[in-house]
Amino acid sequence: MTNPNPDPTPNRTPMPELAPPPAPAPAPDPGPELKREPVPLPAPGPAPAPPPRRGRLPVPRPVALAALPAALLALVCAGPAPGAPAPAAGPPARADVRGDAREGAHPAAPGQAGLPVRLRARGALQPAAPRPRTFDVAPARAALQRLLPRHAGQFTLLPDSAGAADTFTVSGTPGKITVHGSTGATLLTGVGWYLQHVAGADIGWPGDSIGMLPAELPGVPAPVTRSALVPHRYALNDTDDGYSGPYRSFEEHQRQIDLLALHGINEVFVQVGAEYPYYRALQGFGYSTEELRRWIPGPGHQSWWLLQNLSGFGGPVSERLMRERAELGGRIADQLRGLGMTPVLPGYFGTVPPEFAARNPDSATVPQGDWAGFDRPDWLDPASPTFGKLAAAYYAEQRAVFGDSTMFRMSPLHEGGRTGPVDVKSAAGAVQAALHAAHPGALWAVLGWQDDPTAELLAGVDTSKLLILDGLSDRYNRLDRETRWGGAPYAMGTIYNFGGHTTIGANTSVWIERFGPWRAKSNSALTGIAYLPEATGTNPAAFDLFTDLAWEPEPIDQRRWFADFAARRYGRPDAEAAAAWEELRKGPYSTSSGLWSESQDSLFTARPSLTAAGAAYWSPKSVRYPAGSVRRALDHLLRVDPRLRTSSAYRFDLVDTARQALANHSRVLLPKIKAAYEAGNQALFRDLTDEWRDGERKLDAITGCDPNFLLGRWLDRARSSGTDRAEQDRYEYDARSILSVWGPRGTSEGGFLHDYANREWSGLISELYARRWDAYFDSLEEALVRRAAPRAIDWHAFEEEWARRTTRHPVRPSGDPYGLAAAIAASLPAAAN
Repeated sequence: MTNPNPDPTPNRTPMPELAPPPAPAPAPDPGPELKREPVPLPAPGPAPAPPPRRGRLPVPRPVALAALPAALLALVCAGPAPGAPAPAAGPPARADVRGDAREGAHPAAPGQAGLPVRLRARGALQPAAPRPRTFDVAPARAALQRLLPRHAGQFTLLPDSAGAADTFTVSGTPGKITVHGSTGATLLTGVGWYLQHVAGADIGWPGDSIGMLPAELPGVPAPVTRSALVPHRYALNDTDDGYSGPYRSFEEHQRQIDLLALHGINEVFVQVGAEYPYYRALQGFGYSTEELRRWIPGPGHQSWWLLQNLSGFGGPVSERLMRERAELGGRIADQLRGLGMTPVLPGYFGTVPPEFAARNPDSATVPQGDWAGFDRPDWLDPASPTFGKLAAAYYAEQRAVFGDSTMFRMSPLHEGGRTGPVDVKSAAGAVQAALHAAHPGALWAVLGWQDDPTAELLAGVDTSKLLILDGLSDRYNRLDRETRWGGAPYAMGTIYNFGGHTTIGANTSVWIERFGPWRAKSNSALTGIAYLPEATGTNPAAFDLFTDLAWEPEPIDQRRWFADFAARRYGRPDAEAAAAWEELRKGPYSTSSGLWSESQDSLFTARPSLTAAGAAYWSPKSVRYPAGSVRRALDHLLRVDPRLRTSSAYRFDLVDTARQALANHSRVLLPKIKAAYEAGNQALFRDLTDEWRDGERKLDAITGCDPNFLLGRWLDRARSSGTDRAEQDRYEYDARSILSVWGPRGTSEGGFLHDYANREWSGLISELYARRWDAYFDSLEEALVRRAAPRAIDWHAFEEEWARRTTRHPVRPSGDPYGLAAAIAASLPAAAN
């Protein structure tokens, strides 16, 4: 995903109100999952047409399910089309891609109905006792142990089988805290509420203050019950895997899930390993494994392949890595199910490799043209007979590895896709029909972005089985989502981070001003929140506040919220911490809507130019708040009580605020350098560029103090995914290029994607950004001496050379963050009052 066009027209005339299409009869739930022994991955191939089915699936004798192809197995075990009677047996549990024995059963999703079945050792379908109205708290208990290793024993987690959905109750005396909840995740949300409102500690994303908790946790003055205000609490942008870390370990993903549950999220996009169902299914439609491996991009670029924007770049990916990623994705989905959360899986809407129609005569494809300099993959017309067969094969292969779900992500024609002769209304209906054939009644999650979803798409689907994830809720003004989308359900979303930029801030006041009134409208279609930054793990305050929207019964008072956040962020109240966060609240966290939803990036990370106004082409070109607020916040943080400076939360905030203050100063310094150069004042030019270079050195040093700002960690993960030098180098290039050139020259230059994912990280600053500015300033100084025009520099070649490097960088932080932050504060001018 990229930002909208550089000259956006945010205040479009609202579309006429659309009457939602008539809803068909409600689809039956797909039924509970089956428990089975792991089975080997079956041979791929197109799915045969399913035979007519009536009533329940008969079980006259043991069935050797392991011998069935995945596509056929899916059709045998899947539920009927919407409106038909529900079968007794649900879809099969996923097969483990490594073939080792693992537990494959998961609790049924809330609302599932039907007779539970159990697959015995021989593979026979046997009736089982009805599922009790409860759930296993063990996954929540394990998560609590990871989150609060010293205090987990003081919590009693109890399933509330009789309570309302999405509800927790917290009570207890000192050292004996009891949490009742409707799911494992909701139990953790109750723990999160307790930490925030009673214990006064923060487990942020990133940074925590749990080290400040007393040995015995405080009691709850009176039992407190909270229920979610909206049923859908969705997290993760389609780009999160690419920009947050495509080579992360299971433990890192597990930590992310724990944090999402702690903050009340119940639906999470699972992208890791999504290439594997494509790889398996398409082998049955005329493609060799070698062709498919060339077509599938490297993990760092797969987010945009799934959005039908590109293919191939950063690859090829080995089959071994695809299998490992598929297993990882399956484990992530398991982890979510164990907590009662919904793993949101990618759906199939028609992306195919080149020459698909030539190899499959009963199909028609539409060339999708260009996306930022990439040739987009073709779109298979959903009305063609082959679409249903390929979709069935895809969903069967996906189920075999990832298990089942009730929610799927698809955005056909994303960012400029071409419809050609295809009727979008009919195509949308066919896409939803294929989804429901594999997963009856499943919810289709579509991104609200630019002009999508269009009226034509909405007219072709049952919108009661659709959720629009609005990525523009806090960006533009005069929005009327009910009129724009004809009453289709939507979640209010935010994208306050693009590309993983290390920049502080968010339109938090806009969130607060809109969420309550939008939800209270008489015709409101708001049914959720959608946490959609393009990269996560960069902004703990924004994450905390946005997720609080869905759980606070009264409107949030922004000023009070930030004061409370300051108190718990470092483990206890502190006047200087409160003053620091009040400055940040008034500044970068109170930016307005109208054109932007993120703050400006740094000029230190920009491609060198005396007129540079931003690093990423699509980012704001000026500071969106009074820069002095960050400068004053830094001074206050440096005066926080020394006893509160030991937490990872304080360290991260200090490093991040010092980094931001220095980055904002780059916008003051560059115009002075420009003026000195244009005046021909060589001495002043040299002094100012020396100051710039010193700022870059300070920036590289301060970011080296915290693990969240290390290039070495990013690169080390990528290299560890390869088994030999060539594969390691290929994956490192995939990881480096997404941060710098992004793609080939045509994409980097013509598509303006170079530095789209810029970030102030130690190692990246010194090895790319500082060297780039050094080369530029040297060329300008040389021009001043010779009284000639500066020599031209091929910046793409410069950046491509960096992306091809394999130099190593530290994977552990070093240095004194407090001393370095104090030195930065001393080097910067004081903020004006």
